[in-house]
Amino acid sequence: MNKLTVVVIVLLAIAAAAYIIYRIVKAKLRELSRAAFGTDSLTEGWNRQTEELAATPKSVSGMTKIYAPKIQRDFPDFNIEEFKNMAENMLISALMAISAGQDTLLKNGAEEIRWQVDNRIADNKQSGIREVYERIKIHQTEITAYQKKQGTCMITFQSAVEYLFYKEKDGTLTEGDKNHLTQTKYNIELMYIQDVQMTGEQTATGTTCPNCGAPITNLGAMYCEYCGLAVTAVNVKVWKLHQFYEVKQQRIKKIRKIY
Repeated sequence: MNKLTVVVIVLLAIAAAAYIIYRIVKAKLRELSRAAFGTDSLTEGWNRQTEELAATPKSVSGMTKIYAPKIQRDFPDFNIEEFKNMAENMLISALMAISAGQDTLLKNGAEEIRWQVDNRIADNKQSGIREVYERIKIHQTEITAYQKKQGTCMITFQSAVEYLFYKEKDGTLTEGDKNHLTQTKYNIELMYIQDVQMTGEQTATGTTCPNCGAPITNLGAMYCEYCGLAVTAVNVKVWKLHQFYEVKQQRIKKIRKIY
């Protein structure tokens, strides 16, 4: 047997081994794809997963049934649905304002919310980034937390939000997806100033007695603790939307297409 024959046999053996390995790997991938996605094609499975993630709203940490009675006990006139709608409208308008680069689109936001929006708009302009939010939809909003500390009461709403989101710089996509919806969650904080002196906030919104001018510092108070006059607090004027932020640590990353 000459050297050429040996070389040919070795090459054929290597090719045969490579083909066997290829068939085994392909079979394993097909088996994995069937188990994970119910299809023989891994690419088709990934694409299907992408579409499902884009269409499935996030689950919110709903604690409304637990916290609503406590809030109603502290604030008998508190209208949960009214403030829930206010929070949703504010969030949608804030995202639209950031997308358009115009804070005049913001609705129902306190000064702190406007600062948030203005800072995002300014940062984007400075960085040359176009941040886009389109087709915004809120699927569900629930109370996720209720806290009383340092002279304030804080109700946190959590919303399941859907939108088309992406960022561009110099015409190049830097974040997000132009072709698939993003499903995510946002927290929106609603604050009640219980005692301005304890919070130390100069812009805090509280309630004062119309008779003696003393601050009403007891929760949901219907009377002045200094002069005893009956006081009717207007909830919409006392409560303010304080802050909003995306719950990123619970966000599932979108799976991009594999070509």
